[in-house]
Amino acid sequence: MKFTGTYTALVTPFRGGVVDAAAMGELIERQVSAGVDGIVPVGTTGESPTLSHEEHIKVVELSVRRADKRCKVLAGTGSNSTREAISLTHAAERSGADGALLVCPYYNKPPQEGLYRHFAAIAEATDLPLVLYSIPGRCVIEIAADTVARLARDCPNIVAIKEAGGKVERVAQLKAACPEGFTILSGDDAMTVPFMREGASGVISVASNLVPAEVARLVRLERDGHRAEADALNSMLAPLFRDLFLETNPIPIKAAMAMKGWIGEDLRLPLIPMSAENRSRLEATLRAGGWL
Repeated sequence: MKFTGTYTALVTPFRGGVVDAAAMGELIERQVSAGVDGIVPVGTTGESPTLSHEEHIKVVELSVRRADKRCKVLAGTGSNSTREAISLTHAAERSGADGALLVCPYYNKPPQEGLYRHFAAIAEATDLPLVLYSIPGRCVIEIAADTVARLARDCPNIVAIKEAGGKVERVAQLKAACPEGFTILSGDDAMTVPFMREGASGVISVASNLVPAEVARLVRLERDGHRAEADALNSMLAPLFRDLFLETNPIPIKAAMAMKGWIGEDLRLPLIPMSAENRSRLEATLRAGGWL
């Protein structure tokens, strides 16, 4: 299975300290109606570090049921514990998810050989297609291009990488190192167009929680070679892409969605609601763009 196009890294709505299943279902319906290619529950944007294992599994199950095969479900199942990642991946497989997203192990700071063995062990334990996730800004280390290539060669079900290192040259390195057919997805909305021009095949997007149709259209325009139109749309979206990262994700995207009345602005500690100054700036950007 290939993962290309637009995938929304879903927020996890909370109400009264528990997962708001109704709001989550409405969010997924909005994504499907907008024409995204897939959704990614319980990734970083979904506050996976503060969900219990039971909650994590239930959110994936809810997402699979609500998507109902109308778009792909790429479940976040990564961990800095290999055993935990395997357990969560098995649960996602049982739920009927289409694939799993595996973040680079954080905090442990393993060497590249440790990363290789971690991902290879997960791949051996499941039949699900797997997407690696390299985000050195959160995990301190990145998955080296030659490690990605080795995994892609040795593990047939490791089929893609979400690249969130912010470097266009990494896309070229990965394209050169990895087997033909291995897919690269941007992990940063602002880098979607430049990454696709180096060979990436889409984005796992935060902004598409709020503007799914616009992000999906941006990816289609770039994919189909309509560069002038893609550049114009990208320029229009750029202030939103910027201000959704005024504070740690998912604080701003949850604030924006709460302004729309779609979810409550509930986060779990140690994350806290957006500061007044940044909230005013984000609101001004939303109003200027016609998103509020």
